[in-house]
Amino acid sequence: MYEPKLEKDIRCPLEYDLEMFGGKWKSRIICVLAEKGILRYSSLRKEMTNITDSVLACTLKELINDDIVIRNQFDEIPPRVEYCLTKKGKSVIPILQNICRWSGAYFKEDNDNALLQCQKCDYNRKVE
Repeated sequence: MYEPKLEKDIRCPLEYDLEMFGGKWKSRIICVLAEKGILRYSSLRKEMTNITDSVLACTLKELINDDIVIRNQFDEIPPRVEYCLTKKGKSVIPILQNICRWSGAYFKEDNDNALLQCQKCDYNRKVE
């Protein structure tokens, strides 16, 4: 397993934010869970496009470790696992929506390929 050579040296809150939500998949997973509420792994996988099982599993573990997502496992046969946002995870939704609004003002998207969740966001307002 990969181990970083240097310890993480986070010196400002923005670096913490970028560490927690950076990357391609974390914000997408948060947005899907914000829209859908509680999802099983297979349903979450279907909502995501072009993500491998290993990347989804790894990203979910990171979000769980950062207290953004809760993993609920039920002792049933067959086993059932559900994922949802924590209070901390829900608190980031307005921040991500503001980032989407800002990005929407400057990014020209291909509407045919926009994610379903992105099509539902209210980010088309102009940034002042």
